Amino acid sequence: MKALTFSVFGTPDVLEYKDVPDPLPQPNCAIVRTKAIGLNFADVYRRQGRYHLRGSPPFIAGYEAAGIIESVAADSSFKVGDRVAFADVPFANAELVSVPLEHMIPLPTDISFEIAAALLLQGLTAQYLVQDSHKLQAGESVVIHAAAGGVGLLLVQLAKAKGAKVLGLTSSEEKASAALAVGADEMALYSSDWVAAAQRFSSGGADVIFDSVGSTLMQSFDATRVGGHVVFYGMAGGDPPHVDPRMLMDTSKTLTGGDLWNYLTSAKERISRASALFALVQARKLEVHIAAKFALSEGAAAHRLLEGRGSSGKVLLMP
Repeated sequence: MKALTFSVFGTPDVLEYKDVPDPLPQPNCAIVRTKAIGLNFADVYRRQGRYHLRGSPPFIAGYEAAGIIESVAADSSFKVGDRVAFADVPFANAELVSVPLEHMIPLPTDISFEIAAALLLQGLTAQYLVQDSHKLQAGESVVIHAAAGGVGLLLVQLAKAKGAKVLGLTSSEEKASAALAVGADEMALYSSDWVAAAQRFSSGGADVIFDSVGSTLMQSFDATRVGGHVVFYGMAGGDPPHVDPRMLMDTSKTLTGGDLWNYLTSAKERISRASALFALVQARKLEVHIAAKFALSEGAAAHRLLEGRGSSGKVLLMP
C-alpha cells in the first residue's frame, strides 16, 4: 500500500509518499481502506518531533479517517463493505489501516466520508471542551483562540448552541469573517490588543478562554476575570510558558488541561459522542467546513498550508 511517511523529524520536506507493507490482520481488528483522512496540528507536531508517535521509521502519522471495511472476522458485528470512521487509531495516513473494533464508529448513510474525516477528531475535541473541560453555561462569556480553524469553527458553534457569548481570535480579517459567519458575536485579531478586547467584551475578563495556541497562555490569563478559567488544549503557536501556581492562588483563576484521548475510553463513549455530532450535522445545526483537499501524495503541501495557518476549516488528505 501507499502511505505518507517520514524517517527524520523536520519541515514538511521530510515527508515521503512511498510503498510500505500492508497491515496484517489482527484479532479484534478490521482492515479499513481509507477514503478520506483528517489532517491535524498533532500530525504537524509529530513530524516536528514534538508529540507522541507510534511505531518506528518510516513513521506514519495520522489518527483520523473514514472508509470502508475491507476485511474483518466473520463473527464481528461489523461486516466487509461497512462504512466506518475513527478518530483515535494510529497510522491513518495510509491507504489501509488496521482498526481495533472498539475504536470503529459506524457511519450513517447521509454522512459522507469527507464530512466524517473533517468532523470527528476536531468535533469530539470541541464537544469535550464545552461539556467536560468546562461545563459551559448560557450567558457565560467565552474567548476562543484560532476561532477560524478546524476546532475553532466547531467550538464557536457548540458554544453558541449552549447560549454563550463568544469572542473569537484569529490572524486575519478573512478568517474573522469565517468565524462570524458561524455565529461568533465579535472577533479580534492577534495583531491587535486582543487582551484589552476580551476585557471590554466581557466587562473585566472572560469567564473561560479556550487556548489552543500555547505560547499565548499568560495573555489568556490576563484576559480572564478574577475567578475565571483557562482551558489549554493545544500548542499551535509554540510551547506554553510555565505557570506560577501563586498567580492562580492570588487571582482565584483555574487552569485545566485537555486531551481528547482521556475521554474516548470505550466503544460506547466513542459511538455516543460521535452520534451526537452526526445528529447535529443531520439537523443542520452544525456546519463542517472543509478548507482544502489534497491527494495523500501531496501531503507536504497540505502540511505547509496547515502549519502556515493559511486555512479556515479542515484540511483533508485523499488516498
